[in-house]
Amino acid sequence: MVVDGVSGEAEEAEGRVDRLFHALADTTRRDILRRCVRDDLSVSRLAEAYPMSFAAVQKHVAVLERAGLVVKQRRGREQLVRTEPDAVDRARQALDELETAWRGRVERMSRLLAGEADSDVPDPMEGTDR
Repeated sequence: MVVDGVSGEAEEAEGRVDRLFHALADTTRRDILRRCVRDDLSVSRLAEAYPMSFAAVQKHVAVLERAGLVVKQRRGREQLVRTEPDAVDRARQALDELETAWRGRVERMSRLLAGEADSDVPDPMEGTDR
């Protein structure tokens, strides 16, 4: 199915990227990621590190989990949180794609300003919402 030129698959991929960057936009969530890279920590252990309620930390972890940045694993009575390194790599790839598109666009603008218009070079951002 195509809606406004974007397939359902592409739309879902954009949704995953949106969730990823939404999760990374918060200082506490980035700190949780850093802590869980070093060691798998329980949600209750994480909550001890922040001046907020246990429920608030649980919500932060849930946002990270929905974005695929962490996974929770039950060990006994505890829920251990572990950073998912592949998700961090996906964020880097998304930024790399944006960088490539914008570098191409800046290069085209530079050529236009220098009087070297090249109408055969496609705009990598054309047809996107960016």
